Amino acid sequence: MAQASDASRTIILTVDDDPGVSRSVARDLRRRYGETYRIVRAESGQSALDALRELKLRGDLVAVILADYRMPQMNGIEFLEQALDVYPEARRVLLTAYADTNAAIDAINVVDLDHYLLKPWDPPEEKLYPVLDDLLETWRHTEHRAVPVTKVVGHRWSARSSELREFLARNQVPYRWYSSDEPEGRRLLSAAGADDLQLPLVITPDGTPLTTPDEQDLATRVGLATTPAADFYDLVIIGGGPAGLGSAVYGASEGLRTVLVERSATGGQAGQSSRIENYLGFPDGVSGAQLTDRARRQAAKFGAEILTARQVTGLEINGAARTVRFSDGSAIAAHSVILATGVTYRQLDAPGVADLTGCGVFYGSSLTEAPACQGHDVYIVGGANSAGQAAMYLARGAKSVTILVRGSSLSASMSHYLIQQVVDAPTISVRTTTVVEAAHGSDHLEQLTLRDTTTGHTELVDAQWLFVFIGAAPLTDWLGGTVLRDSRGFILTGPDLTPDGHPPADWELDRPPYHLETNVPGVFVAGDARAESAKRVASAVGEGAMAVMLVHRYLEQS
Repeated sequence: MAQASDASRTIILTVDDDPGVSRSVARDLRRRYGETYRIVRAESGQSALDALRELKLRGDLVAVILADYRMPQMNGIEFLEQALDVYPEARRVLLTAYADTNAAIDAINVVDLDHYLLKPWDPPEEKLYPVLDDLLETWRHTEHRAVPVTKVVGHRWSARSSELREFLARNQVPYRWYSSDEPEGRRLLSAAGADDLQLPLVITPDGTPLTTPDEQDLATRVGLATTPAADFYDLVIIGGGPAGLGSAVYGASEGLRTVLVERSATGGQAGQSSRIENYLGFPDGVSGAQLTDRARRQAAKFGAEILTARQVTGLEINGAARTVRFSDGSAIAAHSVILATGVTYRQLDAPGVADLTGCGVFYGSSLTEAPACQGHDVYIVGGANSAGQAAMYLARGAKSVTILVRGSSLSASMSHYLIQQVVDAPTISVRTTTVVEAAHGSDHLEQLTLRDTTTGHTELVDAQWLFVFIGAAPLTDWLGGTVLRDSRGFILTGPDLTPDGHPPADWELDRPPYHLETNVPGVFVAGDARAESAKRVASAVGEGAMAVMLVHRYLEQS
């Protein structure tokens, strides 16, 4: 049975849309486990998900989830797939009729199902309890803990407060936000001996107050890995977007000593997406956060090391070793390197925008700010998929969403399915041939000056929220002259290095560079940082896998 310290907070959850069956399952569970576990039952997949999310926020543990297969709106497999994102350590059981056993067997691969039970399960002493006893024993020997809660106290229109909240959210660190001008926020400030001049204040789960911490210090305090476990690896991956995570999964699963280094949070731009609907295998779409979390867990499962909040500042070639240098002067080395640094949103060059960034002006989805947009007028700059996805997400609660597009239509850069969704959304409007001329406000955004590029007409509009998606710039300046790049900073690889049929001048090997290899042997590129890449999540993941294949080929010949 559960340990006494877990008794009041460890849950067995059961979900079945038939009230009679639901009560029967709960009754049998309470009879056997009620003294040491809390039994929670739900009568739909959605209500069960809501219950799981509430339990997660409270820090409760869930040991086992039992779900009926045949439920309307959301069947048991679909529910367990989403439950996996909330409580990945919970043991998963599917209740099925005899006719559904094939579906149950398929679920073993889809949701990593632990067991399926045929209904009826009478007598429970023979058909139910032995199964659950084994699963609970397995769960108790799995590393798990209650979710700690970090507290953040700051000002609503503080750029640094927004940055820290975004950092925590994207790294899947549970936190609670307290405004400094609300009673509870003031009480926390007082208890920490801080004032309004020392914001943002972060209080770690163990009660340690941190005033205006940097990302690396904060990452360490909330349990994220920031220090490498070794000095030398087979493979160092720089960048934790889809390409980097794909490389980490394939590298570690194939036996390479692998470390991934990310400067902020895994997921990259894709991780900030509210909904990705054209990624293979997710017909109903998947959020960037869900996809990132699954990929990160998968990489860790295979033994990849993931370092967060580490800024890479240099790449050196020392004989057969490739040395990666960090901003604090430390370094690690490896036989090979995959550059998966991705891209960042280009800055909007208009008066007032820089001063108001983080105070009403945001780059990317900034999903942590979305709840505050409820009932407000929101403006989005950009015409590609990321802008459309953000518009659809923000339109759920905003009074209105206006997409500002420099071109004459969305069709040049936005997928057709997304254009249709935008057009059909009643609260979204699109203004073409329109740019932001200036942003206005004292401590936060209050107004925008918009200009029609065709007529030259300008208009002053009230606005508290502006989200910017205006193209991408590669994060490659730190490479200096080590790795060859094109005029825009994207990294050249393979055939692009040999346009005349000859390798680069400093190339020392008898063979030409491999397809994803740079002018430095053993240094490869995957994803958006590569010149002429597809700029799609699926292609980035594919290039990550391909780069690992080429790493193996390189290591075999070295």
